[in-house]
Order: sequence, then structure tokens, then C-alpha cells
Amino acid sequence: MNKEKVREYFLSKPGATEEKPFNIPVPVFKVGNKIFGLINIHEPDRPSINLKHSKDKIHELRSVFKDIKPGYHMNKDNWNTVYLDGDLEEDFIKELIDISYDLVFSSLSKKKQKEIMN
Repeated sequence: MNKEKVREYFLSKPGATEEKPFNIPVPVFKVGNKIFGLINIHEPDRPSINLKHSKDKIHELRSVFKDIKPGYHMNKDNWNTVYLDGDLEEDFIKELIDISYDLVFSSLSKKKQKEIMN
């Protein structure tokens, strides 16, 4: 899966927006003004994204998949860096994006969730 396909998938989620809030051009994807993913630029030759994951499974993912590492410049208990150029299947990467989005979406107020879904 390449960065452009990832970007399109991020933006296909309800209420998703793209911003570049940092001093460097890192595309950040938010729902309800909370980050659920970003496209890394720190390794130009190795495309990767950062995604949120549940604390009870985050370390297991890292131990099973060599292309999933602790989140670069993120809270390592909540975020993973997922490499796009390795052995991970596209559908699995989409599933990881879905999990990240769902975790962030479910943390929003019920009112905000309803606004996004309408």
C-alpha cells in the first residue's frame, strides 16, 4: 500500500480531515479534532504511518509483525508505526487504520459523534 492510497483511505472515514499542524510537512488525519493517523516523513526511503491501537493488544502486534514498531515521536503505549513497504497486506493495514479511527471516534462526545455521522 502506498502513501497516496493510505491518504485516500484516511480521508474516506466519516468526518476525517487532513492538516499539517507541525513545522514540518507531516500529513495529520483527524476526526473531531483528534488525531487518528499520520503519514511519516522521517524515513523518506521507507514509507510508514502512525496509528493508535488498544493498549491491551499493542505490544502483541509488535511482537508478531516485524513491520509494526513503537510509534515514532508518539506515546509508545498508544501508538504504532506501521511500515507500508513490508509484508503487511493492504487489507490488514486498512483494518489497523479502522481500529485507530474507531478508538478516536469512540472517545468523542456523543454529541460530536452524532454531528459527524449526520
